[in-house]
Amino acid sequence: MATATRRLLPTLLRTLAGTGHAGAVRGLATEKAVGAAAVVGSHTAKWMQDTSKKSPMELINEVPPIKVEGRIVCCEGDKNPALGHPIEYICLDLDAPAVCKYCGLRYVQDHHH
Repeated sequence: MATATRRLLPTLLRTLAGTGHAGAVRGLATEKAVGAAAVVGSHTAKWMQDTSKKSPMELINEVPPIKVEGRIVCCEGDKNPALGHPIEYICLDLDAPAVCKYCGLRYVQDHHH
């Protein structure tokens, strides 16, 4: 989590600082960013505490790779656009399953030889 916090902190600072003067806003923005990082950390920790439930990553990894006939697949995350994610076109030229960067679904090219 520390790495994620370090990576997100500059972006949060820029966002929270807005158009105000950097010196006047810096203390307040840093305080808000650290608070936001704590919320993100506690949200992630919620999934890690209860070991009887599977994490979202474990659940998506249980879905077998989806076989596709073509070289390119279009992933929307769900058949209902309101529940999905932005469309991602994924190239399936490699032998290893290709993974959607939004939802984690895996796709492989189904070779008919």
